[in-house]
Amino acid sequence: MTTLNTILNMKNLLLLGLFAFTLVSCNQSTKEVKEMKTAFVDTSKLLDEYQEAKDIEEKYKSKGDEMGKELEIEVAKFKQEATNFQRNAQANGQAWAQENGARLQKKEQELSYAQQALVQQLREESGVEMDSLVNKVKKFIKDYGKQNGYTYIYGTGEAVSILYGEEKLDITKEIVKQLNEKYKSAGKKEDQKDKTK
Repeated sequence: MTTLNTILNMKNLLLLGLFAFTLVSCNQSTKEVKEMKTAFVDTSKLLDEYQEAKDIEEKYKSKGDEMGKELEIEVAKFKQEATNFQRNAQANGQAWAQENGARLQKKEQELSYAQQALVQQLREESGVEMDSLVNKVKKFIKDYGKQNGYTYIYGTGEAVSILYGEEKLDITKEIVKQLNEKYKSAGKKEDQKDKTK
């Protein structure tokens, strides 16, 4: 019987040890969870308020307006030709109307293609620049998180990855502020480089 008691005591000790280990492990993981520092950034708001994003948007709006003016001149000329064509079609007969009508249709199609190409060019150029900006912002937020001891920084906005966040965890304003300061100081450095040339 003493052997059986010894085995039972060892078994009880082993179970007690496992129980103690489990308690300690659970307690440590609870401590780790409590020590996690998280926050979130409203990415839509960030891009709306970040000056560099505003500058890129304005740059392509201006470029589109400028390039669009040239196309508008061509469209105005085309409209004048179409008006003249309608006036002359009755006077010059059906053969003349068919011949010149085909030319006008071709010109209209060319203008449509030119407009589509313009829009596509602006979309591609701004897309490349915005992709670069987004990558820069992601890197900034990653560095910000490391420097400020965050375990996670989540993003909200159009591509929602957080359904709820306490306002005190929203660091969007701080991120925008620091990004704008960094952007302004980079602009000043560029201005100084330009003046020294």
